[in-house]
Amino acid sequence: MDSNRADFLIVGGGIVGLAIAQEIRTRFPAASVLILEKESGVALHASGRNSGVIHAGFYYSPESLKAKLTRDGNERMKRFCLDNNLPISQNGKVVVAQKPEDVPVLTELHRRGIANGVDVELVDTARLAELEPLAETIDMALWSPNTAVADPGSVATKLEELLIKSGVRILFNMHVEKIHDKRAYVKGGEVFEYGHLINASGLYSDVVAKELGFGSKYSMIPFIGLYYYAPSLKGTLNRHIYPTPDPRNPFLGVHFTKTASGDVKVGPTAIPVLSREQYGLFDGLKLNEMLGILANYPRFIASKHHDVWSLVKTELPKLSRTHLLGEAAKLSSKIDVSKFTVAGKPGIRAQLFDKTEGKLEMDFVIEGDEDSTQVLNAVSPGWTSCFSFAEYVVNDMETRLKA
Repeated sequence: MDSNRADFLIVGGGIVGLAIAQEIRTRFPAASVLILEKESGVALHASGRNSGVIHAGFYYSPESLKAKLTRDGNERMKRFCLDNNLPISQNGKVVVAQKPEDVPVLTELHRRGIANGVDVELVDTARLAELEPLAETIDMALWSPNTAVADPGSVATKLEELLIKSGVRILFNMHVEKIHDKRAYVKGGEVFEYGHLINASGLYSDVVAKELGFGSKYSMIPFIGLYYYAPSLKGTLNRHIYPTPDPRNPFLGVHFTKTASGDVKVGPTAIPVLSREQYGLFDGLKLNEMLGILANYPRFIASKHHDVWSLVKTELPKLSRTHLLGEAAKLSSKIDVSKFTVAGKPGIRAQLFDKTEGKLEMDFVIEGDEDSTQVLNAVSPGWTSCFSFAEYVVNDMETRLKA
């Protein structure tokens, strides 16, 4: 077998790329599958830096792909962790109201949850106190018993192990720079031929897609998420505590998370950054990316779909730990936010932007033909939904291959 050829070539070794590889291996056991990852290991960007929360599926519009895939994805991710003895906590989540106008939003989330077939319940303050004594709300809260949390790094490492055992090849430090005539050209000169290419490159999915003539109306606008841990509060939180989200934007707000190991962390932010891997002020800042991202901002700021100025005004100050913790304190006066002193590993959300409509894509986006499949938008709950999402992607791919 030619080591530089594969029936299925996957660009990107994040959780989505790994899950798609597993689905292809199950569906086409005789096919050769190769993953090219530009980093030195799997899931080193968004996949390994997210909160680890396994969402239940009540946030999403019933007609959306996210709604269709998250409930099943939740069950499949929990089962994968349990079957492989990976860290997981099935502790549930409460969503609380911080102001009176949040209450109707909680009611809408409950309606969506029921429509999506998700187990959700509106509870009064007495029941909330039983579920999570540290949580506070106005009038009511939303209780999601099926929300859980796992360790994304452990899941990705186990998937990597299982894939290699099944015959899938994963090559690291392989930065795909050009794709032409069913060949992927890697930085350094190596060339890989393929039968079908799957673009699962996350923050660079729009760049890879354009190499193959897809995603012309899209660009990526990255947002950095910051977290802080409170080691002395380990074991004090029973449930995740989330605020009521702003429905105009695809972010869930600063919240308290109980990790699979019982640690407590607060975050994330959704602060706009100017490069796709800008994890610090100058760390990862690239001039060409900055210019491209800034070019999207006039349309983004003028968007009728989002309250961008409100987003910028509320998020940029969260670069200050003091301000971020001040926002967190509004969720509960019973949690001493001054104890959150240890910075977590920041992550960057690969948020797709529709340049023609001037809006952030709220749902999963896939394009493709008989030669390639482009996973353009697989942001949260991409981690939760990765197994069900992979099944959907491969079904879509098969349909095109048979056409």
